Amino acid sequence: MFDTWGSRRRRRWWFDIFEEMEREFERMEEMMSRIFEQSFAKLPAGKEQGPFIYGFSVTVGPDGKPVVREFGNVRPTPRGPMVQEETEPLVDVMDEGDYVKVYAELPGVNKEDIKLNASEDELVISVDTPQRKYYKEVKLPARVKPDTAKASYKNGVLEARLEKQEKGKERGRRIVVE
Repeated sequence: MFDTWGSRRRRRWWFDIFEEMEREFERMEEMMSRIFEQSFAKLPAGKEQGPFIYGFSVTVGPDGKPVVREFGNVRPTPRGPMVQEETEPLVDVMDEGDYVKVYAELPGVNKEDIKLNASEDELVISVDTPQRKYYKEVKLPARVKPDTAKASYKNGVLEARLEKQEKGKERGRRIVVE
């Protein structure tokens, strides 16, 4: 025979975890709604603004602590939110052993419009067209060889691959997107 009381208790414990997660998500949603209502109420009236793009990505860092990264064109300032002309794209940086990969979401642009400049410790991504403007300076987790950089763009996602540098310094270089 099996222990029905014990299995009921385990099932209840499992449901409690999901109920707790749901309460936390509801609390976060209420907090974000309040922040947006307060922030956008301070925008100057009479001037057409937009589009407003704001988002964030939460990952767990190598030390086990959460890392929150913001993206978009809305920036907090002491005088309230500021809508910038340039949008900061969502970017992921991966350390892949002998090389570093950088992924950036750049929807609505042609690959010819993307400008990449690399140095041994930074990658600068920019797009400047009448319809879209993106800009992001990405700090790299390791020194790289800018002259070995390769990039591709497909379905709104840019992928740049840079080989790691053993030692010494190299100058920056412009990368052609394929």
